[in-house]
Amino acid sequence: MIVSASYRTDIPAFYADWFQARLAEGACEVRNPYGGKPYRVSLAAPDCDGFVFWTRNAAPFSAAFDEVAAKGLPFVVQVSLTGYPRPLDAHTPRPDAAAAQIRDLARRFGPRAVVWRYDPILFTSLTRPAGHRETVARLARALAGSVDECVVSTAQIYRKTRRRLDRAAEIHEFDWRDPDIGEKIALLGDLKPILAKFGIKMTVCSQPDLENAGFEPAACVDAARLTDVAGRPVAARIKGNRPGCRCAESRDIGAYDSCAHGCVYCYAVSDHAKAAARVATGSPDHRVHAVNDAPVSES
Repeated sequence: MIVSASYRTDIPAFYADWFQARLAEGACEVRNPYGGKPYRVSLAAPDCDGFVFWTRNAAPFSAAFDEVAAKGLPFVVQVSLTGYPRPLDAHTPRPDAAAAQIRDLARRFGPRAVVWRYDPILFTSLTRPAGHRETVARLARALAGSVDECVVSTAQIYRKTRRRLDRAAEIHEFDWRDPDIGEKIALLGDLKPILAKFGIKMTVCSQPDLENAGFEPAACVDAARLTDVAGRPVAARIKGNRPGCRCAESRDIGAYDSCAHGCVYCYAVSDHAKAAARVATGSPDHRVHAVNDAPVSES
């Protein structure tokens, strides 16, 4: 089984110590976010075939990457880098620093081990289409040779996303909108050749309307990429978690409401203060600590 760490939170940025402790013990307990008993996820071979890490700040996880590699477990790091202004991304690394992290990961583990994500694409008065084109060109130039794929998506405006965007727009005096599909297709049509100029393929994450316009779908949990990194077969069936998702089957070990980056469009956090408090506990889910045969902690 491939382990995802994690599309629910940023484990590399905030929970490196927790992960290293779980890795040393060979397993972790994860609470089902939709109810039910916690379940055990193996972090050791042969049960664990490899990892997909999701992050906006890989630096705190540097030693953990080495430990995973030392165990012979392949991994891919999905790094989100958009360069958005602070009213949208309050606490993420600045673009130059994040780009340097990506280059360092590629140098240490190979360019197939890291994927750049320019998502979600927001249409605001702070991030206009021309700004997206300029930013993608600048970042692609900085990342050329270090990545071969850029995953994009346009923002999904969930109810809590709308509330947070409206509140931030009022405080910081910007406008935002969710344009029609034609405008989204036009922008992606501009971004694709910009990326290709630097040897980077553009793929689209879980958005069938955009895929139907001729853009290649992404497989963010990608057994083929893990196979390339491992130098041996990593097999997993395709089992997406929403319409249009081409991800391989995986187990996620994160928890919602536990990422403190403060991105106003985030689908995984309903309250930033609650998430920051969770980070202070040192665990993505402070209720779940057990990784052996002892009872699961409910502290």
